[in-house]
Amino acid sequence: MRILFFSDNFPPEVNAPATRLSEHAIRWVRHGHQVTVITTAPNFPEGKIYPGYRNHWRQIEKFHGIRVVRVKTYISANEGFFARTIDYLSFMVMGFLMGLFEKRPDIVVATSPQFFCALGGWALAVVKRRPFVLELRDLWPASILAVGAMRRGPTIRALEKIEEFLYRHSDAIVCVTESFRAELMRRGIPSHQIQVILNGVELGQYRPCPRDPALVQEFDLEAPLIVGYIGTHGMAHALVKVLDAAEELLDQPEIRFFFAGAGAERLLVERQVVERRLVNVRLIPRQPKERMPAVWSLCNLVVVPLRNHPVFSTVIPSKIFEAMAMGVPILASLPEGEATALIRQSGAGICVPPENPALLADQIRCLARDPDRLAVMRKAGPQAANQYSREALGLKMEQVLAQVVRDHS
Repeated sequence: MRILFFSDNFPPEVNAPATRLSEHAIRWVRHGHQVTVITTAPNFPEGKIYPGYRNHWRQIEKFHGIRVVRVKTYISANEGFFARTIDYLSFMVMGFLMGLFEKRPDIVVATSPQFFCALGGWALAVVKRRPFVLELRDLWPASILAVGAMRRGPTIRALEKIEEFLYRHSDAIVCVTESFRAELMRRGIPSHQIQVILNGVELGQYRPCPRDPALVQEFDLEAPLIVGYIGTHGMAHALVKVLDAAEELLDQPEIRFFFAGAGAERLLVERQVVERRLVNVRLIPRQPKERMPAVWSLCNLVVVPLRNHPVFSTVIPSKIFEAMAMGVPILASLPEGEATALIRQSGAGICVPPENPALLADQIRCLARDPDRLAVMRKAGPQAANQYSREALGLKMEQVLAQVVRDHS
């Protein structure tokens, strides 16, 4: 197959969309397919172009056999609705225009959560007279309302019309949770049009290992229990509540926290650590992808938080799979849903209600006194992670794309 994929995130960016796409596409190339990714100059989440890249009209590079076409866009940090919308619209337009110069593919795929990227992919599929597949990573714009970034009004209603249009004009929709499938079926999308392919983990890269001594020294993380938050610092993650729990544990010198990553709430986290004199919290900047297993190795326990909103009961944070593979016990502070069920079933972690710092702190205290329980979760994680190997999930998506191509040949 000749696969043309639209995504505004791609390595060296390290967020979930970039990771999922690259790890799937590498396998498709190994299986003999030709993969072209249309994307932007890497800048997520700070809105600053990574060293070695430029925001040029059209740049072509190779990444593990994948043909990567980077197009010029308006670039902004991952914060502020207006600036981000201009960013998204510029990629939609430029991705579509530069896609016109690409050889006719067998299939066009585009990913969410924001649907302007997907709209550009759909338009190109129409012009090229090829089938279109939507990869649905988030219920957007419902998630915008959930984090309080906007109130319901004309703009949200316009975004919802784009959302519904894409659902009904996709030849297939690949969801990342069963909850998303249920929501689409509730909206009248035929079940045969929907496939579920969960997020997963690169088992060859993420596996249990000793703490990285250089990082331990660099960030002063020599303590019996290290509690980490790893990933995007976004509005959905209720990180202030994690800081509240850390504040409650200031009298426990054997417990330290770290926050690793970047995002719209990173400056808030940094400011509150200073203002509240949280001497038990360390801050680790965003790290390159190849260093992430070493960052994970620092944790005795990882916190996976989300806001207390029904929308977030439908998602499964991708960091759960990496934690499992690394053998890092999970303390999930999530609304009850698919993710909490998965964690409990795996035995790789425990769950507490979201946005409840007192309960979060109590569980951390209990686990600090119960190394045997942590050991059981450490053992269960890698066993559970085998069900979510990127190898199997990439193959499953490849088969979905191949079937769509056959149905339209």
